[in-house]
Order: sequence, then structure tokens, then C-alpha cells
Amino acid sequence: MTVVSDVKQCLASLKGVEASLSNLAERTQDIESKQTIHETMMVVSEIVTDLNKRVGELENEEYQYKGF
Repeated sequence: MTVVSDVKQCLASLKGVEASLSNLAERTQDIESKQTIHETMMVVSEIVTDLNKRVGELENEEYQYKGF
């Protein structure tokens, strides 16, 4: 497995975590818990954004990895 493949797999997993946190925040009744989950989701969202940028950089550096 290439580095790009590993990073993309990690990115997909993080997007799943982000979606799960969003779903959990919607279903949670406790305001404090909802706020904590939302804050965590925002941190994960920032990481997803950064990782997306890194995938683009890796694909530009190593054209043969584009699309994997």
C-alpha cells in the first residue's frame, strides 16, 4: 500500500467519525454533552480539511498516485 493510499484510507475513516459525531450530536438530549460532541466534531472537521489538502499535495508531487 502506498502512502497516498494510507492517507486516503485514514481520511475516509475520519469522515466516518465526523458523520457519526454529527449523528450523535443530533440525538443527544443533554446540552453539555451535545456541545462537547459538537466541539469534537469541529476538531475532526479541521483535520479532514488539512488531510484533504495533504492528499492534493501528495498527488501533485507523485502524479502516478492520482486517483488511488
